[in-house]
Amino acid sequence: MQAQTSSQQVSGDGPHAWWREAMRLLALIALLGTARASFANHYVVPSGSMQHTLEVGDRVAVDMRAYGLRLPLGNRVVWSTGTPQRGDVAVFDSPVDGTRLIKRVAAVAGDQVRLVDGHLWINGRALAAADGQVEHFGVHAAPLDLDHGGGPDIDGLIVPPGQVLMLGDHRGNSEDGRFFGLVQAKTLYGRAVAVYWRRGEGLGWRRL
Repeated sequence: MQAQTSSQQVSGDGPHAWWREAMRLLALIALLGTARASFANHYVVPSGSMQHTLEVGDRVAVDMRAYGLRLPLGNRVVWSTGTPQRGDVAVFDSPVDGTRLIKRVAAVAGDQVRLVDGHLWINGRALAAADGQVEHFGVHAAPLDLDHGGGPDIDGLIVPPGQVLMLGDHRGNSEDGRFFGLVQAKTLYGRAVAVYWRRGEGLGWRRL
């Protein structure tokens, strides 16, 4: 699981790395209490659609500045600060019913997408490792959960400008872009950066 890998990496970097992570957690808590709408927020994971990256009940820190500074009320971007990247875990509203969701940015504008049995090909390149259990999006690694199969396939999709494809890591148990379609990149609220609380483990800083 990715969360375990991240924790191991942190613990293996020595006391200075642990101290840096503790300071980040404290800074996040301060931001959550003082400037949630503009700088940081949190999200409680309601389902298993992002297993094994996210578990049900996880509390996730969300960087609200990742893609743009927004007005405190509403979702209007007043200053662009970045664009969604493949592999980001992002928070957004479902285009169908407005439900707040958290999924992975699987493809961005211009990408040619193929998804077969839960495994992604982007621009003709398979993202899965040799064992088929982990997909690599540059710096992001997505441990897949295929216990329920891969869900619907995708073939021949080219993502239009200004849009992204959002998928769950639990490919056979995720209501994602295969059902509600592509999402406008500008409507993503923020990028999930870490799990800061997990059932049975308590507080921590498990980077995503």
